[in-house]
Amino acid sequence: MKEGPDITRIAALIGDPARANMLTALLSGKALTAGELAEEAGITPPTASGHLSKLEEAGLLWRRKQGRHAYFTLAGPDVAATLEALAGLAAARGHLRTRTGPRDAALRDARICYDHIAGLAGIRIFDSLAASGALTVNREAITLTPIGEARITALGIDLAPLKARRRPLCRACLDWSERRTHLAGALGAAILTHATTQGWATRTEGSRHLAFSKKGASEFESAFPV
Repeated sequence: MKEGPDITRIAALIGDPARANMLTALLSGKALTAGELAEEAGITPPTASGHLSKLEEAGLLWRRKQGRHAYFTLAGPDVAATLEALAGLAAARGHLRTRTGPRDAALRDARICYDHIAGLAGIRIFDSLAASGALTVNREAITLTPIGEARITALGIDLAPLKARRRPLCRACLDWSERRTHLAGALGAAILTHATTQGWATRTEGSRHLAFSKKGASEFESAFPV
């Protein structure tokens, strides 16, 4: 056997249709129960339990206990980034499970990717910051510049607690629908939180779609001009 990381187990786990559906459902960033994930996968709860155990054992899921109930989330942003990248590769190669429709168009406009904004709205954030000198971009290496720090602070986002975390402040995430980079990392998550607390956008129940109000879209575009 050759030395190095063994990708076969991870690939096999993600490649199962039921498990893929459950993992994709968790890209919303919400914690879901085994029953909810079974419904997402179209399988029985006992079958879902077996799949979830395998995913948890492999380090792809985190089981969270709340009283008598257990909830599942993705184990971290690296798992979310991998799933998003695979979705982008599948879309680029024409491997689509359903025809595009109104809901797909809405997801392309703005959606939640784990804990940050993706779709055209996410691309707008990244392009706006990069074009203004707020970010330096060297392929996958993304750095917030002093100009960027001033700009983010002016929005009302406190950078101090974000910098204190072990999580990278800025990270590149490949957008599956646009096949371009959007902003992930602690800053990407903070911008999503800011967008929802400011009332610019709301999460659509039962979907990853992020819905901007007319006023919210105007304020968002003013904050991130292109």
